[in-house]
Amino acid sequence: MILVTGGTGLVGAHLLYHLLKNDEKIRAIYRSEEKIKAVKKVFSFYTDDVSLISKIEWFKADITDVPSMIPAFVGIEKVYHCAAFISFNPRDYREMRKVNIHGTAIIVNLSIDAKIKKMCFVGSIASVGDSLNGNLITEENEWNKEQDNSGYSITKFGGEMEVWRASQEEIEVVIVNPGVILGSGFWFAGSGELFSEVYNGFKYYTEGITGFVGVKDVVKAMILLMNSDVKNERFILVSENKTYKEILFLIADAFGKKRPSKKIKPWQTSLLWRVSSILSLFTRKEPLLGKYAAKSAHEISKYSSEKIKETINFQFDEIETVVKEVCNDYES
Repeated sequence: MILVTGGTGLVGAHLLYHLLKNDEKIRAIYRSEEKIKAVKKVFSFYTDDVSLISKIEWFKADITDVPSMIPAFVGIEKVYHCAAFISFNPRDYREMRKVNIHGTAIIVNLSIDAKIKKMCFVGSIASVGDSLNGNLITEENEWNKEQDNSGYSITKFGGEMEVWRASQEEIEVVIVNPGVILGSGFWFAGSGELFSEVYNGFKYYTEGITGFVGVKDVVKAMILLMNSDVKNERFILVSENKTYKEILFLIADAFGKKRPSKKIKPWQTSLLWRVSSILSLFTRKEPLLGKYAAKSAHEISKYSSEKIKETINFQFDEIETVVKEVCNDYES
């Protein structure tokens, strides 16, 4: 049996559908019934038979709570660890450490105790080192702890270190480091907001560059790696390196909406995140824009996915195709 953590998130929900297509027996962790509704919505983009979700053994637990997680590992042979706390708000740092590092340590410890065969961990390009001399970033680039890293970057790197510990205990592991994941079903969180904002007339853009990838490619790569002889390796998953401007324009074109027309300069986002931070002290609400989100909007980071292409002959969907498909789901 396969255990999936984070099954009610973007990657996890799409992963569950594709595992079911392969007739796998699945146990998925969830925290509330409301979260399962989001998975049903994702399934509806694939099939009219949403009853397919009933084939999943849903297991209510918290990955940061050992007693609730122990029974989840009974009879488990493989683990897909997709659960994560994603935030660029400094106030969430402790919670991110709790989920992304401590929670992963618990998954690793229980996997060792259960003597599972293989684990796939969903990391992030946030935990891959920066470019050297302007070259493409690869799996060989070392993460620099001395840099001004975001809390998310720090905790995802910490989670990876826990997974490598599992590899020293006779568990085969594979780590995937996706770029910005574009996919259907979660329109008001993460990258899903790119689609909902543009649909509603978002006017602004930046010209920072990063790697983008479709969620279907992410889960396809995960399954292929888990079913292969590949072990104890990490893989960057990026279909294309594009500017945020290009992505927003593709989304606008797919929706038939007006393209964002106002370029935001680095000094403007720098000012905005500072003002937002000060205002949040009085309103007690989350800042409109955080320091690291503002910074990433203008950074130029280009990634190479040659390793996974060469290792398992993997081919990515073009981002324009991914965007059109997601926009179609949004309007369905």
